[in-house]
Amino acid sequence: MFRIRTMNKISPLGLELFPRDAYEVASEIPHPDAILVRSADLHSIEIPDSVLAIARAGAGVNNIPVTQCSDRGVVVFNTPGGNANAVKELALASMLIASRDIVGGINWAASIAGRADEVPDLVEKEKSKFEGPELRGKTLGVVGLGAIGVMVANDAVALGLDVIGYDPYISVDAAWNLSREVERADTLEGLLAKADYITLHIPLSDTTKGLLNAEKFRFMKKDARVINLARGGLVNEADIIEALVSEKLGAYVTDFPSAELLACKKVICVPHLGASTPEAEDNCAVMAVKQLMDFLETGGVRNSVNFPRCKLDQRAPFRLLAANRNVPNMVGQITTILAGANINITDLINHHRDEYAYNIIDTEQQIPDSVLDRIRQVEGIIRVRSIQKI
Repeated sequence: MFRIRTMNKISPLGLELFPRDAYEVASEIPHPDAILVRSADLHSIEIPDSVLAIARAGAGVNNIPVTQCSDRGVVVFNTPGGNANAVKELALASMLIASRDIVGGINWAASIAGRADEVPDLVEKEKSKFEGPELRGKTLGVVGLGAIGVMVANDAVALGLDVIGYDPYISVDAAWNLSREVERADTLEGLLAKADYITLHIPLSDTTKGLLNAEKFRFMKKDARVINLARGGLVNEADIIEALVSEKLGAYVTDFPSAELLACKKVICVPHLGASTPEAEDNCAVMAVKQLMDFLETGGVRNSVNFPRCKLDQRAPFRLLAANRNVPNMVGQITTILAGANINITDLINHHRDEYAYNIIDTEQQIPDSVLDRIRQVEGIIRVRSIQKI
């Protein structure tokens, strides 16, 4: 029986996938095998030693202590693409509200509700205050061509925009899905110099923090519009406020309000609505649950943010799973121990990612606890478990 602790309200479409005869799912399980989370802050709690994996029903993992989890061999999953369409639609809407002052116009229209017969004349007189450019024929720069960025780029092409994309680490899958009409930028500065609109779809890290700042704004067109639905820290707030006040930039739409941004008239703050659709919550929950079940039952790893993708069709009755630091001769030491115990290996796979590696080793015989303990004592081994084919 696997035990799953939920840290937030998770979509029933996801939870219903757990077989009731094999899984116990609740919010108060004391020693869970895995944690299923959306926005709860796991930095502020003690993660039990029993936890083998954490699945985030969403793309970002800033609420999870990933480094600590890696050191303990806890695999952290996210659900890239599960909320992609929801964020894409908000990005397209953001381009529209950054162009014409739709928000200001709606607020102004509400303010004249009591003017009765004057309303039609007032509308005709004042509507020019809220006008702005059309999207068609303008240039959109998409920074980050993952699941969301590709969808934004493709739909922007369909809307008649010229689209430039920048992503030095674009995946093969993303490249296959990207429209041929999207122009590739060799540098971020090259993209910024051409774009009337810039939309960000990259993760926040030490290298991307403050990616758009006063230096980068110098490359951009006057009245360019910036859209940031990815992470607030990607844009230097003080610098973009200065660029807006000095009329260097036309507008900034962000999903991450702050007191300073709310005080700037040219900033349009959205209350973190990027993934706030029932469809996105359902998609992310289903993905997270499927990934957890696959990992717990077969040891397969996909969409992990701290361990490598690793899958192996299981043909033998028993399976050894080992997480280790990415140092030489780890596989050799594990297989030597198994051979010394007369345990025959039928198949194995070893993948690494940065500082960590993961092994799936199928055997014909069940591995005794004493042998597992010997493997655990190998320097560099982080976590070991064995499972039997269901």
